[in-house]
Amino acid sequence: MSDASLSHAAMPDAALVDPAMSDAALTGARTPGGGPASEPSTVSAAIAAELEQHASDVFSLMGNGNAWFLHAVVRRGVMRLTSVRHETATVAAADAFYRATGRLAIASTTYGPGYTNALTSLAEAAQARIPLLLVVGDQPTAGARPWDIDQAAVATAVGARTIVVGRDDARVAARRAVELALTDRRPVVLAIPYDIGHAMLEGDGERDEALPLPSAPAPRIDDAQIARVTEALRGAERPLLIAGRGAHLAGASAALRALAARLGARTASSALGSGIFVPDARHLGITGGFASERAATAIERADVVLVVGAGLNQFQTRFGDAFDPAARVVQVDLEPAATNPRVDQLVRGDARLVAEALLAAIGDGAGDADAAWDRAGYGDVTGIHFEREPGDRAAADGRLDPRSLFHALERMLPADRLIVQDGGHFIGWGPTHLSVADPSRLLMVGTAFQTIGLGLPSAVGAAVAMPETTLVLISGDGGALMGLADLDSVLRTVRHGVIVLVNDAAYGAEVHQYAVRGVAEEPMLIEQIDFAAIARGMGASAAVIESLDDLQLLEAWLASGADGVFVADCRVSQQVVAPYMVEIREAAMRAAAR
Repeated sequence: MSDASLSHAAMPDAALVDPAMSDAALTGARTPGGGPASEPSTVSAAIAAELEQHASDVFSLMGNGNAWFLHAVVRRGVMRLTSVRHETATVAAADAFYRATGRLAIASTTYGPGYTNALTSLAEAAQARIPLLLVVGDQPTAGARPWDIDQAAVATAVGARTIVVGRDDARVAARRAVELALTDRRPVVLAIPYDIGHAMLEGDGERDEALPLPSAPAPRIDDAQIARVTEALRGAERPLLIAGRGAHLAGASAALRALAARLGARTASSALGSGIFVPDARHLGITGGFASERAATAIERADVVLVVGAGLNQFQTRFGDAFDPAARVVQVDLEPAATNPRVDQLVRGDARLVAEALLAAIGDGAGDADAAWDRAGYGDVTGIHFEREPGDRAAADGRLDPRSLFHALERMLPADRLIVQDGGHFIGWGPTHLSVADPSRLLMVGTAFQTIGLGLPSAVGAAVAMPETTLVLISGDGGALMGLADLDSVLRTVRHGVIVLVNDAAYGAEVHQYAVRGVAEEPMLIEQIDFAAIARGMGASAAVIESLDDLQLLEAWLASGADGVFVADCRVSQQVVAPYMVEIREAAMRAAAR
């Protein structure tokens, strides 16, 4: 038995496998041209046949429980299969693929430890409302074996639904899982009992191939609410429009831009909504803790704030300090209740439909708030988001100053970029210093569940989603060590990419939140890792970056036009603290003092 087999199940159920079963039986009879048959004959092939009607990609790690499903995917040849090295990467990659494309993706692991290894990224997808399918093995229909767990209960605990496949409903079950994922906007686990994955169907093999999926109806727009919001916007002296990822997913960008222009409103976005608004004379950049100092002051000056498709979490609201206490805050969202107590009015509805209704209601006589914003000192705010401290060429300890490092990266990295962020103290440098064209170009898988270590895994899905774009992964040393197995996956899948490792030899977020308050620092420190050496050993181009001058190595690699991945192991200082981290620390200390 191989190490891989040992890591995925305590003991293979070899007695349940029929070695005489042919490929045709496993995948269904194939057409003369080699394509998939229209009437697959096994449970796994029926599932693959249904899922390929709705998804193009599968991200997987094979084990006993999903071997027959992956066999069917490969033999049918319709969905593209990308293998990863750790199970958490299956879901993280599928999650990132969806965020970059808006299209459903499939993740697949075995049962037991393979399934539990994927739980962190599954919880992230559930918290972030990402529709995806996780196809897994499960206990046999006869009952649990000694090593089985209640996988459905575990899924429920992290916010995902489970559908268990039967021999008589395999295709219907797969279709139902897709429907639930898309309509509920959450991950769904499709579980295949171990003893039926390669079994012949007992029903549902002749159902229609490609019936359209039902879509969840958007809440009906309340005309009275639209009228009240219109009146508030018309009467506003300094209106502000804030858009989040939900506005992007709903296709509301064009309507919101037009509404802002008609009102003369200033605009801002959540970090995940970056790029919805054009960075013009009215745009303030990212709201909350990632705002520049002058942009944050401007946001506080708004008297009416329209928030579309953003959750108004503690970071977006600067722990309650982002808006003037007297400002009227209106939220547009599909949720049945406002997501923050600061909201004065909730308009429940599809972001695009509500934005278009407001645009029509405002008409051409809305007045122009530009003059009022100009009197307040925020007339032309072009580039206000990038008004950041320039930083020093080196910090006091001789290591890189992350501020000057990221200013240099903004100038150096290709404009056609897809930025993938891991979590950690460094998470503030990318969104505040690096520009993106639209929300699909900044992926922050892990922020909803506040986890680190999903950067390398999610970069795999991002690379598959946008293969012609330069992928820029920003990770820390702690998160990179957690996800290191999938550095191999990144190198196999990324056509052209740069990994920026913000290497401060520490878990920086903990250092800046707790060590400064007297908590023992030793568990927060990481011995200096040479990621450049590791990356070169796996086939990447790489360099240790200890000074701004060393960035010439990255610049030369980019200029060469070479395919592959360059790993920049940037040795940054622990002494430079991101402004957003200062806010988090101060908020925690205020709460502790109460």
